[in-house]
Amino acid sequence: MDLHAIWLSALGELELTLSKANFTTWFRNTAISSLENGRAIISVPNTFTKAWLEKKYHESIVKALKHVTSNAIREATYRVEMRPAVATEPIAEPQSSEAPPSFGIPESAAPVNESNQNDDVGLNPKYQFDSFIVGKGNELAHAASLAASTNPGAAYNPLFIYGSAGLGKTHLLQAIGHHVVKTKTEAVVRYVTCERFTNEFIQAVRGGRINEFKDRYRNVDVLLVDDIQFISGKQGTQEEFFHTFNALHQLNKQIVLSSDRSPKDIQSLESRLLSRFEWGMITDVSTPDFETRIAILESKCGQKNYPLNPEILRLIAGTVKSNVRELEGGLNKIIAYHQFKNIQPTMETVQTLLQSFVPTVPKRNITPRRLLEIIVQYYDIQMDDLLGKSREKRLAFPRQIAMYLLREDAKCSYPAIGAHVGDRDHTTAMHACNKITDLLKTDEQLKQDLVLLREKVYSDKV
Repeated sequence: MDLHAIWLSALGELELTLSKANFTTWFRNTAISSLENGRAIISVPNTFTKAWLEKKYHESIVKALKHVTSNAIREATYRVEMRPAVATEPIAEPQSSEAPPSFGIPESAAPVNESNQNDDVGLNPKYQFDSFIVGKGNELAHAASLAASTNPGAAYNPLFIYGSAGLGKTHLLQAIGHHVVKTKTEAVVRYVTCERFTNEFIQAVRGGRINEFKDRYRNVDVLLVDDIQFISGKQGTQEEFFHTFNALHQLNKQIVLSSDRSPKDIQSLESRLLSRFEWGMITDVSTPDFETRIAILESKCGQKNYPLNPEILRLIAGTVKSNVRELEGGLNKIIAYHQFKNIQPTMETVQTLLQSFVPTVPKRNITPRRLLEIIVQYYDIQMDDLLGKSREKRLAFPRQIAMYLLREDAKCSYPAIGAHVGDRDHTTAMHACNKITDLLKTDEQLKQDLVLLREKVYSDKV
């Protein structure tokens, strides 16, 4: 019997019953290593995966094996054993370049292109597609990234990914780079942060090496620029990036940008750059939902070979909600503490360790004036415009947010809010607060804006 083909067929059935995150997390690097009297011996990469498959998926695995072998295989056991990567070839090729494959060879096991062209690519080996957990908040960004890496310059160009810190933007950018480096041996890939791009440009101008700088960034097949929002207000850098963008785009070279806000919300961005950023596809990554946070924790526990029971995983996922970076930080803290103490994690010890991740009510006194000054600064408008009578959207929307924050954070009454914001009627303040409350139910960008605004409100500086 072809054990490899049997396992791929069984995985095909299992894939239909599981989420992509769970399927990829728990069945990566698995294979049937041998068959003994109708019992399949399934190799798994670590004890945590072994325990999880035995507890959660054993019945489904046996059912799938019985079905694809017409009951020739009736049972399964699991053995920790590292297998060659060939055991996890794709079940099926994607039918479209826009659709991510649901299962495939781990990126870390794929051959790495050693071409000198990519010696300075700037990629971190841990940021690859196989380690990215897909959930409701990032599935479109993931699919678009995979499409861009499969057909650079053809699928989405430019691809603009935005979202708050710690949600996986850098991971996706670098995963694109890794995928291109590994699958297109002649392609030249360059990843750079906006800050580094700016610094290199300044140094090139000062040192008379501007042609060298242009060659570095215009003779590439894929350019990945992280945190492009920091180009705001830098006129010289914007001018150079404009020409770099044009040179690459005209040659159908792939450009991928990340930012903590959408293009139209980047302050002091030249209109010609804004229009180019919006040429291709704009997609966001939002805060992972509870199920995705569970899947991320399961994956991280598997990588660290440190099992935690489902109740503890649910406690962590229910406490640390803001972003993936904090989620992993909380997990690392729990693992480090219990390894140092040489004790098993319990709900009580974990809950104590997670106290630092529980959002606290800021103790700083908030004055209406301070809050309004931050609104003005954040939206790059004048105080007179904020308090004035103009109903332009660029002024009315910040004004409504100001009223909402005065109500929610400064605890002002509706008449007081009206008085603070241009001596308006209290019904105007009520309408503004209700409108923002309703928008928060669906508008991820607004949620991110309020997080950033509150950080500024409660910081030491205006």
